[in-house]
Amino acid sequence: MEITEKIVKKHGLKKEEYHRIKKLMKRDPNLLELGIFSAMWNEHCSYKSSRLHLKKLPTKGKQVIQGPGENAGVIDIGDNDAIVFKIESHNHPSYIEPYQGAATGVGGILRDVFTMGARPIALLNSIHFGSPSHPKTKSLLNGVVSGIGGYGNCMGIPTVAGETKFNDTYNENILVNAMAVGHTNKNKIFYSKAKGVNKLVVYVGSKTGRDGIHGASMASAEFDENSEEKKPTVQVGDPFTEKLLLEACLELMKDDSIIAIQDMGAAGLTSSSVEMASKGSLGIELELDKVPCREKNMTPYEMMLSESQERMLIILEDGKENYAKKIFKKWDLDFVVIGKTTSTNNLTLKFHGKIEGEIPIDALSSKAPIYDRKWSKKKASKKKTDIKKLKKIKLEDALVKILSSPNHSNKSWITNQYDQMVMGDTVQRSGSDAAIIRIHNKNKAIAVSVDSSANYCKSNPVSGGKQIVCENWRNIISVGAKPLAITNCLNFGNPEDEKIMGEFAECLIGIKEACEFLSYPVVSGNVSFYNGTNRKNIFPTPVIGGVGLINNLKKPLNHNFKNENNIIILIGKTFGHLDQSCYLKENYSIHDGMPPEINLLNEKNNGDVVLNLIQANLVSAAHDVSSGGLVVALSEMSIGSNLGIKIEKSKKLRNTAQYFFGEDQGRYVLEIDKKNLISVEKTLKNNDIFYENIGITQKDYFEIEGEMRLSINDLYEINNQWYNNY
Repeated sequence: MEITEKIVKKHGLKKEEYHRIKKLMKRDPNLLELGIFSAMWNEHCSYKSSRLHLKKLPTKGKQVIQGPGENAGVIDIGDNDAIVFKIESHNHPSYIEPYQGAATGVGGILRDVFTMGARPIALLNSIHFGSPSHPKTKSLLNGVVSGIGGYGNCMGIPTVAGETKFNDTYNENILVNAMAVGHTNKNKIFYSKAKGVNKLVVYVGSKTGRDGIHGASMASAEFDENSEEKKPTVQVGDPFTEKLLLEACLELMKDDSIIAIQDMGAAGLTSSSVEMASKGSLGIELELDKVPCREKNMTPYEMMLSESQERMLIILEDGKENYAKKIFKKWDLDFVVIGKTTSTNNLTLKFHGKIEGEIPIDALSSKAPIYDRKWSKKKASKKKTDIKKLKKIKLEDALVKILSSPNHSNKSWITNQYDQMVMGDTVQRSGSDAAIIRIHNKNKAIAVSVDSSANYCKSNPVSGGKQIVCENWRNIISVGAKPLAITNCLNFGNPEDEKIMGEFAECLIGIKEACEFLSYPVVSGNVSFYNGTNRKNIFPTPVIGGVGLINNLKKPLNHNFKNENNIIILIGKTFGHLDQSCYLKENYSIHDGMPPEINLLNEKNNGDVVLNLIQANLVSAAHDVSSGGLVVALSEMSIGSNLGIKIEKSKKLRNTAQYFFGEDQGRYVLEIDKKNLISVEKTLKNNDIFYENIGITQKDYFEIEGEMRLSINDLYEINNQWYNNY
């Protein structure tokens, strides 16, 4: 077939990229070769617009075993235990076909984890939808939640934490980010780097079909009014087959049979084979007529670009073929030798004995385009909301409005669809600052959380980037865990737009600063560009997934109040920052202004001291103060515990919206038993930590002296009414 400009464009390649391909190959590519370049050079696989910026992130630390560049990141948690984790996006597929898009997003991230030799022990998600009143939102929400729950539940892996948010910016481009966490021994980690010549290349798992062809390319382009036509590019998942694949791979991993292993994810057989060969500086030869296919007359083009799920590519040690084959036969999975490693440094594709394609590996990997795209800085907004000029609203009415809003309502309707307790190691599930998973048969655990703040990042990308890392760090600390490392999923609009590229670059500056200061390295992640429709881009939405360690798991800590007449302490200064707050958005529909400043020194000092207090068993409950401010944090603590509060009206700001709804950062609410108060205050003073004793816990009523008095039952009903009526 003659390669025309139209065909090149249809493959998502620009003219200058096609000329680069011809130069690298020293000839014109055929259609198969063009399709392979299209898959490997798209944004989703090559990171061509983001790589220069990603290199600046801190990725090392004494706890880091494997940073970015592998299927997932790996950290050391002591005692020969390692945690493997990563987050990835499946945004475009989930908008087109919500159930399968979300389900295969879960399936893909699970394979990234068990490819490294780890048994998955937890799933998390960050899902963002358009306005609840938008005609598509309800069906998209139902489909995505069902897809996440359906796949995870069938796999028998607990979905323990996440976030669900609504904003008009996602009306035509929802976000579905899935995170998986696994556990393995430190000396049993598997990598994707090919080694040795004439080693067997083995295809295992499900058969190849025509689903998902050009899926990675579709994820690297904006939507338009014809997005529904892209349904054939959405993969179809089968969690029961993936469960078999998981068990078969982990069984084979018990000995030294595997040289390298790679999930067939985005771009399927193409990316898996190219990545393995590239990392090992080798070539790879595939005999495509040996690929197990579930549909008749599949072409080499379709086989190489299919994104059918539940498949792996393995390079085996000599003499291990029969042993490995028996394992996969036992689990009723395909096991076929489809090729070998070579010294040619080429990807060689044969079909019925004839070479159908031959491409230098480095042309697909190291010589793929890297763009230093122009970007512009976000101009700082000078607009400040004059609170005094706003129509006065009672604090109680303002709180009711926030707690009954879509973003702050009780989300148990969603989390109840997820099996959170399967495997028996979930110590604390969704609903607190972080979930806690016990390391099986041991007295230690990990804490996990995911966070995002699109409105902060849109207003000031640098501050927004810092804030998300800090909030995630506080969430991990609030359950008594030491934060160890993060994974990130960076969801942005079109990188060819200078403003959008500026949002990306500046968010990463903020993420970098916070991670460096907090010693919270980035060990894995994903970039999702082109999130938008008809040139309308989403807000910048970086999502941070964090992992922390609890070395000695006693009674787990959460944010629910424990007893009456305990002291409530607020850690950190309150300046009353309301711009970009829930208070202004929900009560006045004001979305202007700058987010609160991030003082990394205070974040570090406050967090370290709070963690020390928790580890010394001096804290009964802890909760970070973030979206909605102090009064929302307090209400969440009350609703979860069925205990009330009484806040004294004695300080200068106590009766103002700024004090109760301000979203100043670096703050925590602590519940302290009276017998521990002297020790706690001594520790806080010795470490120069600003704190306030703001009230006590009590039975039945949520009370701010002179401002509001709500029964806990009323508070609970208010918090549940939106989802009950949706």
